[in-house]
Amino acid sequence: MGQENFKEMRKAMVVSQLRTTEVSDPRVIAAMSHIAREDFVPATHRSFAYADRGVQIGEGRSLNPPLTTGRLLNVAHVTNDEKVLLIGAATGYTAAVLAQLTNSVTAIEQNAKLATIAKKNLTDFSAIKVETGNHAAGWAQSAPYSVIVIDGVVEQIPQTLIDQLAPDGRIVAAIMDEGVSRLALGRKAGNHVGYQYFADCGACPLPGFEKVKSFSF
Repeated sequence: MGQENFKEMRKAMVVSQLRTTEVSDPRVIAAMSHIAREDFVPATHRSFAYADRGVQIGEGRSLNPPLTTGRLLNVAHVTNDEKVLLIGAATGYTAAVLAQLTNSVTAIEQNAKLATIAKKNLTDFSAIKVETGNHAAGWAQSAPYSVIVIDGVVEQIPQTLIDQLAPDGRIVAAIMDEGVSRLALGRKAGNHVGYQYFADCGACPLPGFEKVKSFSF
């Protein structure tokens, strides 16, 4: 498939998926219009790069649908001077989008193979540091962060990540709530974060945040 077709697909994604679903931040729209999502998916799946669903990237993982990424970043309101922690670097797509919004992105990936791919894909992005580590542990070495972006649906958000947020910091994620993936914006006050759900939206599972199963007799 030619590059010109991908440009048209990217434009269609912006028009039909982002602009029609309350993604209104012009900086987010510009960033997602600029970054070639097809460069971050395996060659065998490039034709699905802009589909309104997750795209398989190997290792049992998928990139979030573009709409999910757009809606999370839309409410995050990332500014140029803010430090951002991205949980779930995957192949680097969301990190590349974030690098259009801020000058400091730390992206964590717990799958070593995907982390290697992300580092390769992001070689030319000086604002991004890709680190290999447990998703739920975050990256305390560079904390505090103004914004934490969790790039996938999770069952819970641990206090470990909340502790790495700066005072009044924000965290955005898809949280599984009674079987429904709900997008949430959290704001830190003291040592806690209060979450506000703002949309039910499909998201791809991100490992490392599973609740411990309780046993009943």
